[in-house]
Amino acid sequence: MKKFITGVLALMFWVNAEAGLTSTAEQLLQDYQQQGATEADSESGKSIWYSTSENRSCSSCHSNQLKDMGKHQKTGKPIKPMALSINKARYQDSKKIEKWFLRNCKWTFGRECNVQEKSDLLSWLISQ
Repeated sequence: MKKFITGVLALMFWVNAEAGLTSTAEQLLQDYQQQGATEADSESGKSIWYSTSENRSCSSCHSNQLKDMGKHQKTGKPIKPMALSINKARYQDSKKIEKWFLRNCKWTFGRECNVQEKSDLLSWLISQ
């Protein structure tokens, strides 16, 4: 009986931990809607991911397969996978998510991404 209770408690902890990992991203999606974005569209996010601007796209550094390691196009620095299913830590801190959107959108597209683009991209990324 002790093993059963321990197993149930472990399962409950795991479920709660998993739910908490996406709650930051889900809260950000809600924040984007409050800032004027419509409902997040993961297919649009996928399209943005693969779109090219001046020989750059998100996949140039992060790879075409979000579950794979990437490599920075200019520096060669390795980049951990973007898929939530592989790299849960990437989506736990909204300030870091915003920081990387700002930096990578400017580098890739030469401008900041708007709230709709961030909403769509984040929706697609966390679905992977």
